Amino acid sequence: MLMFILRRVASSAVILVSVCCAAYALLFFSSSSIARNLLGPEATPDQVALKEAELGLDEPFLIRLAGWWAGAVQGDFGTSWVSGQPVFEAIGARLPVTLVLVTLAVLLTMLLAVILAAWAAVKRGILDQVIQVGSIAGTALPAFLIGLILVTVFAIQLGWLPAISTIYPGSGLASWASSLALPILALLISGAASTVMQLRSAILRQLDADYVRTLRSRGIDDREILFVHVLRSAAPAALTLLGLQFVGMLGGVVVIEQLFAIAGIGTLAVSATSTSDAPLVMGIVLYTIIIVIIVNLLVDLMNGWLNPKARAS
Repeated sequence: MLMFILRRVASSAVILVSVCCAAYALLFFSSSSIARNLLGPEATPDQVALKEAELGLDEPFLIRLAGWWAGAVQGDFGTSWVSGQPVFEAIGARLPVTLVLVTLAVLLTMLLAVILAAWAAVKRGILDQVIQVGSIAGTALPAFLIGLILVTVFAIQLGWLPAISTIYPGSGLASWASSLALPILALLISGAASTVMQLRSAILRQLDADYVRTLRSRGIDDREILFVHVLRSAAPAALTLLGLQFVGMLGGVVVIEQLFAIAGIGTLAVSATSTSDAPLVMGIVLYTIIIVIIVNLLVDLMNGWLNPKARAS
């Protein structure tokens, strides 16, 4: 198990360094437009050149990359070129909102998907067909379109929930709950629709396995077979889907945060990218990669614990 963990940590470290270097290279080769974007279209070439020298944009790539890594390993990601706020503080103020939104959406998605998938796999018949059709329809609709429908119905027409976020520093639980209800529901509908069919297939494979027929021949109750044996055997597939859903929602939450005006990492990333704020962009990239790596590492460890064969792969 120790070697399994070490292999996963080593591969995660390689991915982290590779992606950060690639992102920094993209920013470096677009550095000719960064100073222009910061100063505006009316800036003279001399002003642009001075700004590039001030920000160190005229230095060679390897020197700039080494300087960024030297600060990053010490937890110093620099300051925003636009606001002057330390990158660590800017991200720290937005990260909790995004993590709460994505984590709750993923957990509720997996709970709903497991219930519907098990229901469809066991009952079959018309119920199974209805769930399959609903899953296909939900998958065809993007999360932002579902969000627009939810805003129109529950916020504009019924007035039950706010159309935009009311979360601010120090806001209470009621503000968080009312502001995140519709975004979580939009992600939940979209995520569950794309997950149900895959979980259904995994559960059906277990129900058709020889050990299930053996358990039934021994007179063991179907509920015990489903909840104790089948779902446990299908757990590795569910965990893999859990990791994929988290990564997918972490990327797709950008649009949801824009739609509901949520002050999260997604809106910060859009703002930093549009203003060519390189230190902030790199900080967001690094934090996002770290979160994705941690989630995938936890999923791999849990799969390795459930399935010893996975440790050797």
